[in-house]
Amino acid sequence: MDNIKQYVQNNKERFLNELIELLKIPSVSADSAYSQDVIDTANAVKSSLEKAGCDFVELCETPGYPIVYGEKIIDKNLPTVLVYGHYDVQPADPIELWTSPPFEPVIKTTELHPEGAIFARGACDDKGQMYMHVKAFEYMIQNNCLPCNVKFMIEGEEEVGSSSLGWFVERNQAKLANDVILISDTGMISNQQPSITTGLRGLSYVEVEVTGPNRDLHSGLYGGAVANPINVLAKMIASLHDENNRITIPGFYDKVEELSMAEREKMAQRPYSEEAYKKALDIEEVYGETGYTTNERNSIRPTLDVNGIWGGYTGEGAKTVIASKAYAKISMRLVPNQDWEEITELFKKHFESIAPKAVKVKVTPHHGGQGYVTPIDSIGYQAAAKAYADTFGVQPIPVRSGGSIPIVALFEKELKSKTIMMGFGLDSDAIHSPNEHFGVFNYLKGIETIPLFYKYFAELSK
Repeated sequence: MDNIKQYVQNNKERFLNELIELLKIPSVSADSAYSQDVIDTANAVKSSLEKAGCDFVELCETPGYPIVYGEKIIDKNLPTVLVYGHYDVQPADPIELWTSPPFEPVIKTTELHPEGAIFARGACDDKGQMYMHVKAFEYMIQNNCLPCNVKFMIEGEEEVGSSSLGWFVERNQAKLANDVILISDTGMISNQQPSITTGLRGLSYVEVEVTGPNRDLHSGLYGGAVANPINVLAKMIASLHDENNRITIPGFYDKVEELSMAEREKMAQRPYSEEAYKKALDIEEVYGETGYTTNERNSIRPTLDVNGIWGGYTGEGAKTVIASKAYAKISMRLVPNQDWEEITELFKKHFESIAPKAVKVKVTPHHGGQGYVTPIDSIGYQAAAKAYADTFGVQPIPVRSGGSIPIVALFEKELKSKTIMMGFGLDSDAIHSPNEHFGVFNYLKGIETIPLFYKYFAELSK
């Protein structure tokens, strides 16, 4: 694999153009208006795997969007790497905040990406990072240096909870049998300091509905005499945190893992500037649970956040009404040992209990997933660390992420294998936000690094 860097440079423009074409397809899984685009993207991924050198590729039907499965089995006595990714993307809203259309990819230079970054929805999450694996595989096939068997499983529902993926994995355990699972859907500290994500938070996502009167009412005739669902919902939400920003749901912290001071001190070795963090977000102060640092709050501690809230009249001008209903979407990020279904039930029970009798409350669970921690003494982690060290020239730092990839815990339960998360994005890449982007450096460096993982994994597996 001595020529991998040269191969990437020689094919740089083609690699970028292929990704740009993939990013043009608005594969928004959350919106049925884009259902054909999601299917078109699945077919595009299938075609790319065939061209890259898979011996067998298929679209596997599910209750939802299809899963693209591909494989290259060179010797059944060699270890097998299962690559997971997703081809669906988040909605692009609010469109007006994008500096360029979200599905018209463009390369622009930024302070952190002097070599340029691809601006488009899905650029980093996850089309760009998923496609690195296709091109890394292509390199190994073209140069006859693939040291492991490879299986690809690329889904189209990650952004809406991956329910069909669980259905598929449970029914295809033999087909998906592997020695390690490789995912690039996370990030790293910086382009100078790589890191490997060793922990993910779990997730519980719910929607709440508060109903007051049986219709919208005149706020002059009824104001002060009838409960306003919006006012009530605001008070209920406010009560979910105490003065120390701890979550007030009874039993919520019962299974939360308390890391030792030694582990917290090791985490604190990660390069970090609070001033730079605040400047990047244009905030004057950080905010969160008392007794923990910013990096601890967003990785090893559970959270509860309102993701959306609405009700009443929000159009132009004035309409003096007391709304019949008010709504909110709420997500809870969970740490390992917290069971998402148990937490969802605790939330439902508590939220219903704090509602005044003047309103009715409905809690609808949407989706969730368990947290995950991968050991740093595993062969997979060691192979990833050696690969990063080769291409970046420095040892990667193990970090725990605040994000969630719910299917990682499912993989370990159903497939009995560990997952290695080799992310190449940056926190500043604005995933799920307007102006999402992925650095050209990061994209190409991922293609350069991934084949080395295969090399070292094969060597360490002997």
